[in-house]
Amino acid sequence: MDLDKKILRLLEQDAHLSSQTIATMLDTEESKVQQEIKRMEDEKVILGYAAIVNWEKTDCAPVTAMIDVKVTPEREFGFNRIAERIYRYPEVRCVYLMSGTYDLSVIVEGKTMKEVASFVSHRLSTLEQVQSTTTHFILKRYKQDQFIFEDPEEDKRLVVSP
Repeated sequence: MDLDKKILRLLEQDAHLSSQTIATMLDTEESKVQQEIKRMEDEKVILGYAAIVNWEKTDCAPVTAMIDVKVTPEREFGFNRIAERIYRYPEVRCVYLMSGTYDLSVIVEGKTMKEVASFVSHRLSTLEQVQSTTTHFILKRYKQDQFIFEDPEEDKRLVVSP
């Protein structure tokens, strides 16, 4: 595997790793790792670094919804222009072009379910190209980006043998 792919895998698992730690793990020079990371940042291969936050452990957990959107693609632009219009809303966290029944999958966050519903009914569904939407509220996250949010509780009952 190429050095850049190895670096990307390590950063994907833990973006907090230093270039010195990565160099040690890959048995290469730190300057080489730094150059590769800089090149990948410049080429927009690495777009940013983020923490995976378990918002349920805070007092400000947002309401998250996944919205399936069926749209009419535009001539010469396909789905790109409508996707760009949607991802510019501040409530929108992610937009994906999908295969299947719906064209776009949109992940939205708000303070309340009512706020998310208002976004869907007043902003998203009123766009000219949008034919229909289906909203799925996320009730609980178990795993995201290889991180498990809660370890299964240990069975604390005493073992009884006959």
